[in-house]
Amino acid sequence: MSKKLLIKNIRSLVTCDKEDNVFKNVNLYSEDGIIKYIGKDIFEADEVIDGKDMIVYPGLINTHHHLYQTFTRNLPKVQNMELFDWLITLYEIWKGLDSETIRYSSLVGMGELMKSGCTTCFDHHYVFPKDASEELIDVQFGAATELGIRMHASRGSMSLSKKDGGLPPDSVVQSIDKILYDSERLVKKYHDRKDFSMRQVVLAPCSPFSVTGDLMKESANLARDLGVRLHTHLAETKDEEKFTLEKFGMRPLEYMESLGWIGEDVWYAHGIHFNDDELKRLADTKTGVAHCPISNMKLSSGIARIPEMLKLDVPVGLAVDGSASNDGSNLLEELRVSYLLHRLNSSKNAPTGYDILKIATKGSARILGRNDIGELSVGKATDLFMINTNRLELVGTQYDPKSVLGTVGIKGAVDYTVVNGNVVVKDGKLVSIDEEKITREANLAVEKLINKA
Repeated sequence: MSKKLLIKNIRSLVTCDKEDNVFKNVNLYSEDGIIKYIGKDIFEADEVIDGKDMIVYPGLINTHHHLYQTFTRNLPKVQNMELFDWLITLYEIWKGLDSETIRYSSLVGMGELMKSGCTTCFDHHYVFPKDASEELIDVQFGAATELGIRMHASRGSMSLSKKDGGLPPDSVVQSIDKILYDSERLVKKYHDRKDFSMRQVVLAPCSPFSVTGDLMKESANLARDLGVRLHTHLAETKDEEKFTLEKFGMRPLEYMESLGWIGEDVWYAHGIHFNDDELKRLADTKTGVAHCPISNMKLSSGIARIPEMLKLDVPVGLAVDGSASNDGSNLLEELRVSYLLHRLNSSKNAPTGYDILKIATKGSARILGRNDIGELSVGKATDLFMINTNRLELVGTQYDPKSVLGTVGIKGAVDYTVVNGNVVVKDGKLVSIDEEKITREANLAVEKLINKA
């Protein structure tokens, strides 16, 4: 039997569609997770939500995360480090990851995302300790199903350890054969390429300084054979640029292109230190960038050239990055910080609050290779979140619902999040899990991880 959802009397429906429509006082009707109608008519439904005083937005889409890092997000000793030192220090803790850590950190990180209006999460998991289960990504998909969020998981990897000139310890790197075997296993088991799919898989070697060129090449070949996308970190720091220039005689983008890593099926996390020619190359090849402003600020990595990227039509999505380099999994906070950062840095050339919302919705959907999510219109997925405007902090904000998430911001949880037509956050609380119980159990799992190190 099909699930029917009606959201009636919506104060403002921000669609993020081609015409940038905002509809006032309308109803949205959904069947089987697909929007069937937006207008004044009323339909019979299994569940009815009153949208009076509510602004309804398309669900936010997170395009780069490390969910396991949620367990190491406020450690005193790494607070003032930059990327390379920060990684070297934290690998000593992360080498103790196991299935329990992955399950609870996934529930916590994705739960926090959902409470901030996120309906699709991409996670970049690349740490596979020798003593841990080989099914860590399977555990993540299980957590996503428990919560009811759309999940794009990556089979990340590292093959270049300290002894070979990389950063990670030997205990978390793997052989190319093992990585490729598990990559293929996961794609065949979980990757659903149909419209409205809840599960997809991406191949994602970690970075130029933690994997070999051979692994990058082989991963690209396998991804294209299997019809899945490619993701890695790139142009995040000047240290990385120095590393590729000294080791390969090439800047990071040139090096990645030499390995086959450019094109519409590729997106990079960060993309801060691209020059003018490289930005044009990204635009020409439609290679995407996941913008992670808070992480980039916290690690003193720099400011991505988002205004220029948007002007050139480089595909850009928004992302929270790993919690250890952000300290939160809140895309609403990311959206506001992104708006403020570019206002500070680019003045009148900065994207508007609404432009940043579109990066976090349609832009993010584009770099994940999806056109069934990212906007609210008939035929698209019923992925959305709702904010009750009748709260003290939003007095005086009623004149521009498109931009308010950037210009004023939302503090605290959203009122509703809906994924695939199912209510997954109601009155600011996760629907499918006991938040208090999971919080207690997750904190115990954090203690176990830290004590191992």
